[in-house]
Amino acid sequence: MPETIAAMLATSSLGAIWTSCSPDFGLQGVLDRFGQSEPKVLFTADGYFYNGKGHESLPRVREFLTELPSVKKVVVLPLLHDTPDCEMVLDAQSLADFIADFPAEEIDFPRFDFNIPLYIMYSSGTTGKPKCITHGAGGTLLNQWKEHLLHCDAGPKDRTFYFTTCGWMMWNWLVAGLACGSTLELYDGSPFYPSGNVLFDYAADEKWTIFGTSAKWIDACAKAELKPRETHDLSSMRVMCSTGSPLVPESFDYVYRDVKTDVQLSSISGGTDIVSCFMLGNPVKPVWRGEIQSPGLGMAVQVYDDEGKPAAVGEQGELVCVRPFPCMPVGFWGDDTGERYHAAYFEKYPNIWTHGDFIAQSEHHGFTVYGRSDATLNPGGVRIGTAEIYRQVESFPEVLESIVIGQSWDNDTRVVLFVRMKDGQKLTDDLIAAIKKRIRTNCTPRHVPAKVIAVTDIPRTRSGKITELAVRDVVHGRAIKNQEALANPEALDLYKDLPELQD
Repeated sequence: MPETIAAMLATSSLGAIWTSCSPDFGLQGVLDRFGQSEPKVLFTADGYFYNGKGHESLPRVREFLTELPSVKKVVVLPLLHDTPDCEMVLDAQSLADFIADFPAEEIDFPRFDFNIPLYIMYSSGTTGKPKCITHGAGGTLLNQWKEHLLHCDAGPKDRTFYFTTCGWMMWNWLVAGLACGSTLELYDGSPFYPSGNVLFDYAADEKWTIFGTSAKWIDACAKAELKPRETHDLSSMRVMCSTGSPLVPESFDYVYRDVKTDVQLSSISGGTDIVSCFMLGNPVKPVWRGEIQSPGLGMAVQVYDDEGKPAAVGEQGELVCVRPFPCMPVGFWGDDTGERYHAAYFEKYPNIWTHGDFIAQSEHHGFTVYGRSDATLNPGGVRIGTAEIYRQVESFPEVLESIVIGQSWDNDTRVVLFVRMKDGQKLTDDLIAAIKKRIRTNCTPRHVPAKVIAVTDIPRTRSGKITELAVRDVVHGRAIKNQEALANPEALDLYKDLPELQD
């Protein structure tokens, strides 16, 4: 909602701290986040729309507020209803009543210290309570402004869109487009309702110049065989950004073949930890299939091998940043000694930021991301990035998506692949054999899964990322500490006590 951005800007103008999560979070998910950051003022919509249906929020707000004594003021914004029933929530006011006594006037933005806290962001929380990552105003603005202005070549004539909720860091990133004078385009709801063309319709109607989305959405459009190049006028679009997971080479093919031939396809990678990017687009360099174009300006990104030394070109290793950078968090909320912050990023290599991504640098000075370091597979002691397997498996038209884990087996690790089939398709022995053959041919024998199992759903975080660690824990009989962090926690039951994994 535009009001979300207005509330954030108003908050920052006071030197106060903004923190948010999307309205589809369950009770415990909200408490796990706001229970730690203890906000004083809560802005909430009365509900939200998804797949053409309205979903009420106020009953859940009323419930979680009983466990959030820090909140002193609740402001309700109309979205589902013209006049929300504010009486459902104790001491709540409508937005209209909240601002009635304050005439519109120019905002006075007083100057504060460079690193005054601006945002509290939350890690995904799939392995326990989410970390409360605190970002400073100066470093955040400086780095995000750089990314819009220089890496996206954005300016006052641009219309910038990113498909995101206000529970994902890309919302915070999008807002920084205002610093370039760009117009922000916002969207609420499913990106496939009433059809898969809804975002392309919006892009054509509003003449977007920068179109941001997720790698999974691009893959889904390809699977649905959408061809907006033939059906939509996307002549205004200069840049298409993708993040959330690695963008596979076949998705590059799809974009340039079926979306637009003359667009800067910017696969970008960073995270909530830095509320910006380590690697992203570069408007003065060519786009190479399957690669992120370049490191961010001022980001001393390197790839370290298992010995903690710079890896050779093409060799996979840890993403590290060997020098300080503006958007480093100012700390974790409540971590007064800095121990948790240090353990999260600086424990592996002293004084060097270790981000937790498994990457390689190309001969073009670009990068390829192979997945999260903590989700890499280790059959026979050899590290394998999961993205390499996903690329091969999801190239089969019968497969909608997949998730791969390492299962402890016979004093080693074996690769287990779960596939979600397209409607009407079945995982046959012939298809399993074809999948294994393609993985063996295009990767290595160590990449070949020992088991290939069909499932009807794949658990994912609320920002759409699949959760390999949660599936791995379920397969090994370990408790999932924070299922509220998942958008579809019921999917985990599909992976419990599978007979196929007992031999």
